[in-house]
Amino acid sequence: MIGDIGVSIVHAPIKIHEIQTENIEDIVRDKVLKAFEQIGRPVFIEHTGLYIESLSGFPGGLTQVFWDKLGPDTFSELFGRRENTALKAKTVIAYCDAKNIRIFEGEVSGNISPEPRGNIEFQWDCIFIPEGYDKTFAELGEEKNSISMRKRAFEQFSQYLVESVI
Repeated sequence: MIGDIGVSIVHAPIKIHEIQTENIEDIVRDKVLKAFEQIGRPVFIEHTGLYIESLSGFPGGLTQVFWDKLGPDTFSELFGRRENTALKAKTVIAYCDAKNIRIFEGEVSGNISPEPRGNIEFQWDCIFIPEGYDKTFAELGEEKNSISMRKRAFEQFSQYLVESVI
């Protein structure tokens, strides 16, 4: 998603214990600092979550734990059949270069499907219907990548790299 901007990205398969808080900025700052300590060179991390309007933005930074406990059927049953099914999907990227931590965000508004639709293997893609569409992310397939919150966050990150680092 960064594109061809003259930067080599190397996957670093490290395990990071993630703090559990609703504050996404605290999560990504902690995560990127832990990654930098282990790797010792510029590094970025990405964290994506769901912010349900009727729950005042919960689960946010705790989405993975929430999703793992509920799964697609229960999630849709509890939240996709309410009067207000609005939510946002947000990706936050944190970049650390030893001097600074920079944070980039992308988000997409949408609604919770009343039932899982499409492939259920990529977490909550099967219940997230982006605004302006009648399909879930899972049903959109590759089209999802052109409108996703990750794409939006990575566009900002790429622009920063081009302007400030390269």
